[in-house]
Amino acid sequence: MDRGQSSRTGAAERAWCHEAVQDVSRTFALTIEALEEPMASRICVGYLLCRVADTVEDSTSIPPREQASLLRTYDAVLDPESGVTPAEFRAEIADYVPEDPDADWTVVAETPRVFRAFDSLDPDAREAIRPTVREMATGMASFVERYEDAGGLRIQSPDELEEYCWYVAGTVGELVTELLAGDATTDEAEAMRENARSFALLLQLVNVAKDVRPDYREENNVYLPATWLDEHDLDPEEVAEPSNASRVGSVVERVTDRARGYVDGAQRWLEVMPTSSGNTLAAWTVPFLLAVGTMRELRDRPGDVVADGDVKVSREEVAAVLERVYGDFDRAAIGTLRERIATSQLS
Repeated sequence: MDRGQSSRTGAAERAWCHEAVQDVSRTFALTIEALEEPMASRICVGYLLCRVADTVEDSTSIPPREQASLLRTYDAVLDPESGVTPAEFRAEIADYVPEDPDADWTVVAETPRVFRAFDSLDPDAREAIRPTVREMATGMASFVERYEDAGGLRIQSPDELEEYCWYVAGTVGELVTELLAGDATTDEAEAMRENARSFALLLQLVNVAKDVRPDYREENNVYLPATWLDEHDLDPEEVAEPSNASRVGSVVERVTDRARGYVDGAQRWLEVMPTSSGNTLAAWTVPFLLAVGTMRELRDRPGDVVADGDVKVSREEVAAVLERVYGDFDRAAIGTLRERIATSQLS
């Protein structure tokens, strides 16, 4: 394949990734849509690489031992020294890909295609992405192995919850930080690295708090720490029962408080990140502010995560956030807007 053909192939595969992410995560697609090239493709491809591992880890149809093996094979694909190819991973997982795959499993089925898009990125981007996705895959494998006999994750303590959140989200925050750090000053890069964990854990802990019911019913995972559930005389297998909404809500409040402790660091991450190479302030400020708004909703109605299974900000508020942040938004206004959303719905 000559250079021109290779370039066209890479462009086509990146375009496919941009289409795929719309169905995989509309929320993350909003972030990517707010970026420009080359950052948009770097983030999009990096995210889909992470999503492959996430889909394997979340699957209830793959036996835990096989899940861990697949995740370690996936890690080997990302290791340039291993010689393991995306096609080999695809062959290994073939028996578990549904006949009529949803958006997530379509990306898994097209893993070689995602890797062709990855190979078309610039070398610096590949070196920023590779180690963080590998850490995610091996970290997920370790958790699957830890709870192999339970058939699903059963987080035991707040510290273990944060360890898990690091592997599934902190690594993504690190990935984004390393993609941006090359355009930052030394002080900015240092500040970003110091606060990347806060940005990622804020978003992931909010997800844990609001998604209790689907996490249990759809994936057989309980992320609410068992030590906190014990204090309310709750068994992990009871977290999705409507009759337990009030007691589960009390644990949800504690997870939300834990998330709230990362807001300042997340804001600092936003305040120092560079807006170059296609990066924009809006791309990352929107999910930050929506997380703050979701924490407000969780504070006001924590039991609804079980009773209704749906605690989130309204579509109207999402639209209001987008309207405020897109365009000539001054990053000095992040704190003021954050404080307003923390107490009342933005309209």
